[in-house]
Amino acid sequence: MPPSHASTSDSKPAGPSGGVQSLERAFDLLERMADAGGEVGLSELSASSGLPLPTIHRLMRTLVVCGYVRQQPNRRYALGPRLIRLGESSSRLLGTWARPYLQRLVEETGETANMALLDGDEIVYVAQVPSKHSMRMFTEVGRRVLPHSTGVGKALLANTPADEVRALLARTGMPAATEKTITTPDGFLDALDVVRRAGYAVDDNEQEIGVRCLAVSVPNSPTSAAISISGPAGRVTETATERIVPILQQVAKELSEVLASSGAAS
Repeated sequence: MPPSHASTSDSKPAGPSGGVQSLERAFDLLERMADAGGEVGLSELSASSGLPLPTIHRLMRTLVVCGYVRQQPNRRYALGPRLIRLGESSSRLLGTWARPYLQRLVEETGETANMALLDGDEIVYVAQVPSKHSMRMFTEVGRRVLPHSTGVGKALLANTPADEVRALLARTGMPAATEKTITTPDGFLDALDVVRRAGYAVDDNEQEIGVRCLAVSVPNSPTSAAISISGPAGRVTETATERIVPILQQVAKELSEVLASSGAAS
């Protein structure tokens, strides 16, 4: 329920969208907080959003009361714990929507298919359909890994500005999972350039020796998402890659359209 002091201008419809302006502004502020790393000051929000400080203060106070934002001892604002429940539920739902598309990948490529999201500085796997081969790859749904050693990580970060990628790598470090893991920022940025030019990412024994993974991002996804197939290096060869990548790209395109229509329907 909106606070009693909310102004008429905050609650009126916001033009062609037909939305409620105060809700649109509140969600925009939450998105800006997430983009800023989860903690910001009111002046930063005002500068980035263009909204006056009194409006931001009123919206943030409502979000604090609802538990979606909390105020730190230093007076800055941070994303609140109630968002975790929403995020977990939406991740599970996203995985449910993706499963039929992952099943198609398994049927058409013969390898295990995964869907992963970029959650903060980490990759989290939200869905998987295993290969029917007796020798197959298995990644537990909910598992978190660092992006620098994974195909999905490369796919998700390929179009992120270089300075943001460097900042992420500085926060996470670049530990070697195998002798083939990329362990320098420059090396990883070079790999991202290859992904942009090729249109897909490869994890070539970088997360686990003997395993190759091919990944593509899901275009226009409401949250940064990628799908991948993984299998033994002896099966996911260069020749197999030429056959599998177009299938991955087509499935990602179709999944993107489903997610977009689901968002429009809601």
